[in-house]
Amino acid sequence: MRRRHVLPLLWWLADSVTSMSEPMSPSVGLAVVHYFCKPSFEYDGEALVAAVKAAEGAGVTVITVAMLGHKADVAVMGVAADMRQLKALQTGIQHAGLDIVDSYVSLTEVSEYSKGMPEEMLNARLYPQLPPAGKNAWCFYPMSKRREHKDNWFTLEFDKRKVLMEEHGKSGRTFAGRIIQLVTGSTGLDDYEWGVTLFGVNPDDLKEVVYTMRYDEASAIYAEFGAFYMGMVTPVEELIHQI
Repeated sequence: MRRRHVLPLLWWLADSVTSMSEPMSPSVGLAVVHYFCKPSFEYDGEALVAAVKAAEGAGVTVITVAMLGHKADVAVMGVAADMRQLKALQTGIQHAGLDIVDSYVSLTEVSEYSKGMPEEMLNARLYPQLPPAGKNAWCFYPMSKRREHKDNWFTLEFDKRKVLMEEHGKSGRTFAGRIIQLVTGSTGLDDYEWGVTLFGVNPDDLKEVVYTMRYDEASAIYAEFGAFYMGMVTPVEELIHQI
């Protein structure tokens, strides 16, 4: 493990905190970013730990994930009120010698179909407590609603869309205790309209919930999916030895 980057990185992190511009924050909820990374020849595990700890010290919730498959070796998920703190985390990751090969930017939100839900449930969507204990199987994918001529979600009446989403939500609730789902909005922020992050007890829970919910009309007819990323939530101090 290389050590030479740690001290300069700490100097940069300290300087970045003192020289930041005004915060860039959503008016409601939190900003969310997913970084998918591979190590370069300059990878420095201790510098990665320092970057994560500095972000956490600035109020960012950081979730590190050991990834499976060729798409990425590590994922770093950041959740914060201030997007500038997420940018500082991004720069810290890069200074630690990780190449960001993919990313996704979104915001926590309460959907238009959630009106009337108890306030505590709405707050749980806007200000989630992550990562959930005992759910270390992790998956992320982006999605949008289809706009084809005969299957255009956005030409449906609101009441019809609400019924379809209630059916979709009912399917998801059958996985209570096995799956925690965070759906974040990304219209105008990234290539798709939503990002979906799943935390599961077992990896087959992830597979089963996605398979089951694809049969709902809201998904079967109207959903478009991006790439899926799967891994295991892992503390950064342990993760650095698996990269």
